Amino acid sequence: MSLSRRAFLKSTAAIAIATGGLKLFGVNEVFGSDTILIPHASHYGPFKAVVKNGVLIGVQPLKDFDPMPTQMLLEGVLSRTYHPTRVQYPMVRRSYLANPRGDTKPHLRGKEPFVRVSWEDALALVADASLRTIEEHGNDALFSSSYGGWSHAGVLRPQVLQGRLFGLIGGHSVTTGDYSGGASQISLPHIIGDMEVYSPQTSWEVIRDHTEVFVLVGCDPWKNNRIEYTVADHQMYSRWEAIRDAGVKFVSINPQRTTTDEAMRAEWVKIIPNTDTALFLAMCWHVYTTGKVDKAYLENYTVGFEKFLPYLLGKDADGTPPKTPEWAEKITGIPAARIVEMADLFASKRTEFAGAWSLQRAHHGEMSHWAIIAFAAMTGKIGKPGEGVGFSWHYGGGGMPVSGKRGAVGIPQGRNPAKGRCPASRISEMLLNPGKAYTRDGQRFEYPDVHMIYNAGNNFVHHQQNTNELIEAMAKKVHTVVNQDPWWCASSRYADIVLPATSHLERDDISTGGTYSNDKIWAMRQVIQPYGESLDDFEIFRRLAELFGVEYGFTEGLTVMDIVKNSYANTDATIPFEAFWEAGVAEMEVPESARGWVRHGDFYTDPQKSPLHTASGKIELYCESFARFGTEECPPIPKYLEPAEFLGNAKPGQVHVVSPHPYMRVHSQMANAECAKHLNIDGREFALVSEEDARERGIKDGDLIEVYNDRGALIVGARVSPNIMKGVISIYEGAWLSKDSKGRCNSGAINVLTTSVAASDLSQATSANTCLASFRKCTDVEGPNRAYEPPLVENASGRIDAAAFSLTERAAKAKASATAGMTPGEKLFYERCTLCHVPREPGDFTVKQWQGITESMFPRAGLTEDERKLVLDFLHKNARAD
Repeated sequence: MSLSRRAFLKSTAAIAIATGGLKLFGVNEVFGSDTILIPHASHYGPFKAVVKNGVLIGVQPLKDFDPMPTQMLLEGVLSRTYHPTRVQYPMVRRSYLANPRGDTKPHLRGKEPFVRVSWEDALALVADASLRTIEEHGNDALFSSSYGGWSHAGVLRPQVLQGRLFGLIGGHSVTTGDYSGGASQISLPHIIGDMEVYSPQTSWEVIRDHTEVFVLVGCDPWKNNRIEYTVADHQMYSRWEAIRDAGVKFVSINPQRTTTDEAMRAEWVKIIPNTDTALFLAMCWHVYTTGKVDKAYLENYTVGFEKFLPYLLGKDADGTPPKTPEWAEKITGIPAARIVEMADLFASKRTEFAGAWSLQRAHHGEMSHWAIIAFAAMTGKIGKPGEGVGFSWHYGGGGMPVSGKRGAVGIPQGRNPAKGRCPASRISEMLLNPGKAYTRDGQRFEYPDVHMIYNAGNNFVHHQQNTNELIEAMAKKVHTVVNQDPWWCASSRYADIVLPATSHLERDDISTGGTYSNDKIWAMRQVIQPYGESLDDFEIFRRLAELFGVEYGFTEGLTVMDIVKNSYANTDATIPFEAFWEAGVAEMEVPESARGWVRHGDFYTDPQKSPLHTASGKIELYCESFARFGTEECPPIPKYLEPAEFLGNAKPGQVHVVSPHPYMRVHSQMANAECAKHLNIDGREFALVSEEDARERGIKDGDLIEVYNDRGALIVGARVSPNIMKGVISIYEGAWLSKDSKGRCNSGAINVLTTSVAASDLSQATSANTCLASFRKCTDVEGPNRAYEPPLVENASGRIDAAAFSLTERAAKAKASATAGMTPGEKLFYERCTLCHVPREPGDFTVKQWQGITESMFPRAGLTEDERKLVLDFLHKNARAD
C-alpha cells in the first residue's frame, strides 16, 4: 500500500490515545510522585513505560532516540498486551488431553475447544511426548520449527533457549535457512562472496554525495525500516530525505507504487512480477551491443563473462533468443524503448541498485539478484563510491554507519547432536515425505521422519506457504504439536499443547540497536507482572530442564539477570551497568571512518589484496560451483527461467498475487492490535486492487472480495487504487488464520493461496511471490472475522499423574547420547555467531565463504580479535570442502 507523506506523519504523531484504558504520553509530559518511568525497547522502537501505583497506564516515546515513533509502538504495544487473544493459562486440546499416548484426533486441530490445565500437567505432557518421540523414533523425530527469533528484540530468544535445552538430551531436528532471504543467502556467497541480504550497506553520506541515480528494485525501505530485528530507532528516515534533497534521482521498478516511492518522489516503472531477471538481462544485452560495457572492469573484477555472453546474444545451447529489449517487453510489460532508456541512464550515471528480498522469494529466485549484479558489473559500478549493488537497504537501518562495537548477546544455544534438518519453507514436504532426499547448496540431505513439533516464539503455521497443505500434513503425520507463545495466533490454534509465554513487557532482557549501526545498548526492563499464569521463555525451558534432569546444564546456575549483566559486561558500552539499567540506554561511538564506508569498496580499490570470498576471488558471472553441483533448476549463469505461475502463463481472469511485508506489523505480530484497524476493511486484511481490475469485476473500494485458487481461498477487503498495475493484487502477509464453514480464510491469511514449490534445488527456499489466483466480489460472507478472538476453553476434570511418566530416568538415557566438551571457538560460534535466524552449521559454507560471511557477522557478534581467531580456527577445521 502507498501512504502519502502527510498521512504517514499524521499516523505517527504523538497524540493521546485511549487503548484499553492505556494512554500515549507526550515526550514533555510531567508526572507525579506516584508515577514511575521504566525504560524498555522493542522491534518497534525504544520507549518509557508509564507505571502508576504499579499499574501500566501508557507509554512515552523517546524524542532523542526515536524521531519517528510509529503506531506499532504508540498503539500496538499497548493494545495487544491485554488483548482477548492473550493465552492466560496452559492449555491442551480436548482430544489430546483425553488420550495423549493414543489417538489424539489430530484432524480436529483448529476446530475443537482447549482445556485449561496446570503448569505441572502441561509440562509433564510436553516432557512425556518429547521423550516418547525420542524413544520410539530417535531425536531427529523431534522437530523444532522455532527458527525465527522475531518474538521480541531481546537476547533471550526462545529458539535459542529451546535449542540449548534439547541439545542436552540428544538434540532435535531443526529448520535451516529462512523465509526472508532463503534463495540469495545460498547463491550470493558463490557469486559475490557474501550473503549480502544480511550485510551493511554503503554509508548514507556516500550515497548523498556521490550517487546520481538510486534504483529501487521492489525495495521499500520507508515502510520496512519501521521495524528492526533488534531495536528500531528510525535514524535513516531523515537521511533518506537528505539523499533525496541532494538531488539524487530515484527510480522504482515495482508492480505497485510504494510509500518509499512517494517519500522519495521516485519515478515509477511498472513491471510484471517475477520478471526482473528478464529486464536486467535485456539491459545487459543493450549495453553490450551499443558498446557501453566497461571491458576493463569485467577483466579485472569478474570471471565468466565469455560464458555468459552467448546466452545474452541468443547463441546458448538452450536455444533461447537474444535478450533484446523487445524480447523483454513481452515478458516484463515494460516497453522496449523504456528499457533502452533505463539502460542508458543507469550505465551513464553513478547508479546504486537496491534489490529487495522479495525478488528472490520466487520460483528461480536466485536469478534476480544475480542479473542485477551482472548489469552492475558490466557497467563497472560495484565497489565505487555511490554506485553498485545492495540487497539490504530496506532492512535494519541499511545505510547507517556501522560502529564495529560489540553488541548484546545471550547464552549459547550449544551444539545440536541431532543431524535432522529441513529448509524453513519445506516443512510440509518434510512431513509428507520422510526420508526423501533433497539437495541444498550442492549437498545431499534426507528429510527426517518427524512425529512431534515444538514451536516457540514464531508463528510457523502462518509462515508456511500453502497453509492447507501444512495442516493436512500435520494431521497425517504429527502426533504432538507444542506451541509456546503469548497469543492465540494460528500456531496456537493448531497446536495440541499451548504454553503461555510472557510478552516482552513482562520480563527483563537486553538488546542492541540498530541492526547494522550497532551503536546503542538498550535495557528491556520488566514493566508489568506476567499476564495470567504466563511464564517467560527462560523459566518455561528451565522447568522442562528440571523434569529432564538437566537443569544445571541449562542454566549453569545463572538467573535471567545474571545473563543480562554478563551480556552488558561483554559489550563495548562504557557506563556502569547500574547507570545503564536506570537510564535504559548506553551509546557506543561510531568511528569517523564508517561515514565514508563503501560496500565492496576494498575489493574495487585492490582486488588482489582484498579479493571477494568466492572461489575465484572475483564477481562470478559464470559460477563453476553451480555447474559442479549439477542442479537442474539453477544454471551456472544468470538466466531468465519462466516461473511456474506468472501473468505470462495465467489463465483468463487470473491475477498475480504479491504478498509484501505489512505496514503495521512484524509479519503476524500486531495483527491483533489496534493499529491494524487503520488499514483493515470490515475487520479483515485488505487487498490493493487496480482500478481497471476492480471495474471489470464490478468491485468498489471497501467491498469484500474472495481470492481463490486450487490451494485455497480467502476473504479480504478491496482497496481500489491507481497505485498498483492491472493484473496484480497485493495482500500483506501476516493476517491470522480463521476458517469459515467453506474452508475459506475469513481473515485474509495470504499463505492459504501461496505455493509450496521451492525456489530451486539449489536453495530450497520459498517462492511465495510466485502466485496466481482469481478474485470476485464476495456475496456469501459468513459473519465477522473470528481470528482475533480466543478459542472455546473448558476446565479440566482431573490431574495428570506425572510420576507415572518416570521422566528423569528416561531423560537420563536420552541425555547420554548428547556430547559435551565444546572447544572455545565452537562455543563462541554457537553462542554469538548467529545471523538473523538460526545459527548456521560450520559445514554449510566453505572456508572462503565463511571468511566473507564473518566480515559482517563478527562486528554484530561483538568478538574481540582473539575470539575471532578462535572461531575462524573452528570454522576452518569444520567447514565444507571447496
